Amino acid sequence: MKIERFALERWMTAWETRTPYDIAESGIFPLSARELLDFEPPAEREKTLARLLDVRLGYSEAPGTAELRSAIASTYRNTGPDEVLVTTGAIEANFLLFNALLEPGDHVVAVYPAYQQLYSVPRAIGCDVSLWKLREENGFRYDLEELERLVTPRTRLIVLNTPHNPTGAMLSRADLERVGAIASSAGARILSDEAYRWLEIPGGEPLAPPMRDFVPSAVSVGTLSKPFGLPGLRIGWFAGPADLVAKCWGTRDYVSLSPGKLNDALAVLAIKHRGRITARTREIVRANLAAATAWFARHADVVSWTPPRGGLLALMKYAFDMPSLELSDLLAEKYGVMLAPGSAFGVENHLRIGIGQDPPTFAEGLNRTAACFEDLRRQGVTA
Repeated sequence: MKIERFALERWMTAWETRTPYDIAESGIFPLSARELLDFEPPAEREKTLARLLDVRLGYSEAPGTAELRSAIASTYRNTGPDEVLVTTGAIEANFLLFNALLEPGDHVVAVYPAYQQLYSVPRAIGCDVSLWKLREENGFRYDLEELERLVTPRTRLIVLNTPHNPTGAMLSRADLERVGAIASSAGARILSDEAYRWLEIPGGEPLAPPMRDFVPSAVSVGTLSKPFGLPGLRIGWFAGPADLVAKCWGTRDYVSLSPGKLNDALAVLAIKHRGRITARTREIVRANLAAATAWFARHADVVSWTPPRGGLLALMKYAFDMPSLELSDLLAEKYGVMLAPGSAFGVENHLRIGIGQDPPTFAEGLNRTAACFEDLRRQGVTA
């Protein structure tokens, strides 16, 4: 497979261990193992800790333990544990699904801009990929009429991402029902990347249920990384038809074989306490959204944004005559701030901002970004 360079991941790798103020972060501020354990009732905490410490670190059940798959399946309608495959993050789930569902020459419609995997892997397989574009001029909203124009009788797969990375756009329940009808009319499958499931904006629109709940043949991809603040567990999954689970499991034998055994056990604990983790997430998002809204208002002469409708991400438009990669590198190297270059998503003159960071770190990251922008303005680097 000949695959394109993964622009975002290469840039993140260059800076993420060197910059103290990461406000490009795509997930919620990570939990520690202690914080996760502290969600257990005090009377059960020692027993849970002892059980975790006694886990023998051998190979785990290849598709994920029955306990974890059952816990994940319970978050969907009419889905059983045999219709769930636990994977190494959502990224492995997507990779397995593309390779199971697609053949060279197939037509794919994929949302754009997007996390690059969602269109680069189908291209690497040899598919004809049409991009379903979210455009700045309409507030980065999904255009269902454009999707109808892009889908043809040749279309084999429609790739969704809602809430959306990097714009925070969302598809409503009615939108998803319409997508399902469009796919059905063409005989196409739907892969719905729902990495930002459970991440509602406080006071905003409610999230639609997973695509899996609407269309039995659709596939919903999930993860603990973004909404749970547990990217270090590397636990993702997909929920879909049992025959597709079996096919992807067969491919996965050649890739990662199985989830980590301790990771699996901690994932069960996280899903058990999903309600309390979601409440923590909501408070972080509430604080950072308020800080960001005030900051953008104060600096409206040089920056603007479309606030996320769901999830954690948005695009910041800036008024400097400087490519986004150059500006991102400057922010990281001189000011200690990570804001991802829009060029990594094919959207120039923008930076990706995430509102999931620890609030004091987020606030200082904004302050340092403002200092950078003020320096650039004094230097006359304006559009």
